[in-house]
This record gives sequence, C-alpha cells and structure tokens, in this order.
Amino acid sequence: MDAKTKAEPGPMNRTDAERVSDREIVVTRSINGPARLVFEAFTKADLFRQWWVPKSLGLTLLSCEIDARVGGKYRLVFRHGDSTMAFYGTYTEVVPHSRLTWTNEESGEDGAVTTVSFEENSGKTLLILRDRYATKEAADAGMASGAYDGMSETFDQLDELLVG
Repeated sequence: MDAKTKAEPGPMNRTDAERVSDREIVVTRSINGPARLVFEAFTKADLFRQWWVPKSLGLTLLSCEIDARVGGKYRLVFRHGDSTMAFYGTYTEVVPHSRLTWTNEESGEDGAVTTVSFEENSGKTLLILRDRYATKEAADAGMASGAYDGMSETFDQLDELLVG
C-alpha cells in the first residue's frame, strides 16, 4: 500500500502514519525520553490523561482506567460537546518498557488490535504503533476517520510532559 500521511512536524519530532498493508496502519514517532518513561506514560492513568487527548479537538477526557497487565482492561470516556464516547479493550501483551498490545473492543468485530513498541536509543524512544484491522474495509474506515491526523499533536503533548 502506498497510502501515507505525514503529520505536520511538531516542535521536536515528526509523526508519520502509513498504510503498510490492506489491514495495517503504522505510526512512528521519536519521543524525547527513555523507554521506561514513555512506557509508564502509556500504562499509568495519572500520566496518560495528561497527554493522550489532542487539545485542539475540543475533547474532554472524563475518565481513564488502565490496568496494564495481560488480561487487564482499559476504558477511556470522552465528552465532545453534548455527546460522550467510550473506548475500551483488553491488554493481550505487556512487556515492560518494550511492548504493549491491546484490543479495541468498542468497534466490535471491526476493531483494530494495537501494538506499541518502544525502542530506546541514546535517551530517546522510537515509538512504533501498529493498528491491525480485521478487514480491509475496517482499515479504510480507520484511515478515513481522521484519528491518525491528531497523533502528531498527541505525541507532541507526550514530549512536553516528559521534557517538562
């Protein structure tokens, strides 16, 4: 596949989202911090709620529950205007400081399985986020949803949290 978007460069690094197959989208970003801290920012609710929601989208994170262990659950509830939406799933792989995998159950059978790897080099972490969808059509919808467009801002916020 050659569908690729390059989000605008943030103040420190660039976030790339690329359609690598009919069913898979990969997002890469270099984060200014060691893998241990980046992993903790993904797995500790008090840290996660500080950076995950792109501020420009007008979303409010109402609740954030994270039980980052194999078989553990997560649940995020957002408000946008007068409506609320929930994202939830189950962790299927948790390897401290190097890899996380979770389901996205709010989308039913079309939900992606997300794997994030954390590769540290000289105090920075290459973050590779892979969304593998059940079908090509689900991946098409995921790519068209605009969800990947906000990731540059999201990861800029993570950089700010870790550097600040």
